[in-house]
Amino acid sequence: MTRTPSRPLTARRCQSVVAYAMLTPAIVLFAIFMAAPIVYTLVLSFFTTRLNGLGLGEGGRSSIFAGLSNYARTLSDPDFGFSVGRVIVYGALLVPTMLGLALLFALLLDSPRVRGRRFARLAIFLPYAVPAVISSLLWGFLYLRGVSPFSWLADHTGLPFLDLLAPHTVLFGIINIAVWGGTGFNMIVIYTSLRAIPSDVYEAARLDGCSERAIAVRIKIPLVAPALVMTGLFSMIATLQVFAEPMMLRPLSNVIPTTWSPLMTVYRDAFTRGDLNVAAAQSILIALVTFVFSLVLLRSTSSHAFAHEAR
Repeated sequence: MTRTPSRPLTARRCQSVVAYAMLTPAIVLFAIFMAAPIVYTLVLSFFTTRLNGLGLGEGGRSSIFAGLSNYARTLSDPDFGFSVGRVIVYGALLVPTMLGLALLFALLLDSPRVRGRRFARLAIFLPYAVPAVISSLLWGFLYLRGVSPFSWLADHTGLPFLDLLAPHTVLFGIINIAVWGGTGFNMIVIYTSLRAIPSDVYEAARLDGCSERAIAVRIKIPLVAPALVMTGLFSMIATLQVFAEPMMLRPLSNVIPTTWSPLMTVYRDAFTRGDLNVAAAQSILIALVTFVFSLVLLRSTSSHAFAHEAR
């Protein structure tokens, strides 16, 4: 005697089939456009191209297994090392400035005395909606002497014109673009965390005689520490991937090399020198560092959340 499945079990199976059917397009697209290129890049990083004879035609080149030689070349490449050093300095200046402004704006918008919060939130967040390529070109022409309205203003007022495309100031010009574009997003994350704090906490602090400044320093900032950690680590990860800003400013200034950032070095080796194997090794190293930062992000946010719940 055969047993017929119960209706609840059949309904659950149907729901599972529907769920997997809806997920299938996303899984297929992820496998084709994300997983497959990553696997191909990893394989490519362990090979090198050898020239046979004059190296003409398809028969003049052959791929041979190179082991870790591409990674060794990458780590010993001074251009790649200098690009990493520039990005470290870039991140050390960018992240504190951007998060400091984001925290300041979030605290000001959360203050009960502020008027026009909706307009202020939109105005601060709007630069984040501008693509990095467009914002880089916009600021690049504002930096360019003879084109910038600031240059015209300096010429007619006698004030000095700050050339942010000069060798010693171009770093600050790139940082300014990143701060202008990224502060709004981080501000929204911190502001959302502030709005999640119960109002009873503020009322109890005011009854104890705390001023708005004391509430911000002693209550708001400690309670939004997980949001600060998350935005800080995301910003650090983004600094490793800086590409659009220096790449768009490079035609406007001759002081930005083709290896200003690690991703620009990858671009040079892949599309200028045609050495895809070394570029693949560089990409894998950048991805590994990004993965480590992601792990730190998850562990830090989870530990802060657990400590907050314990209190």
